Amino acid sequence: MKYTIDKQEKYCLLKLHEEKLDSNVAPNLKSELITIHAEGAKNIILDLSGVKYTDSSGLSALLVGNRVIQENGGIFVLSGLSDHTMKLIKISQLDSVLNILPTVEEAIDAVFMNELENDLKQGEDEN
Repeated sequence: MKYTIDKQEKYCLLKLHEEKLDSNVAPNLKSELITIHAEGAKNIILDLSGVKYTDSSGLSALLVGNRVIQENGGIFVLSGLSDHTMKLIKISQLDSVLNILPTVEEAIDAVFMNELENDLKQGEDEN
């Protein structure tokens, strides 16, 4: 699996350099997302702008990433989805489950908004 990782203070940006997110790539993506989370990344942005085709095993990897990150109050954001991938997500009715934004910049903004919301909630809980 070809990819690049950009680790920042508030998020980790993983850009997939594969044309297909299928059964050949999905297991590696799942384990990479779990590893990144285990290493302390609270928020992950997955840039899929290079991916043209996704199948059910690819969707499964996305759902694993989403679940692992959300368990700890983080946010998992997908960006740069192809029309094919977006259609598959909508057909599967996962567009209401996954956080999907058109660009990495918007995904970064979503991470910072989520962090602010979490900070505000923690402040309320302490009072």
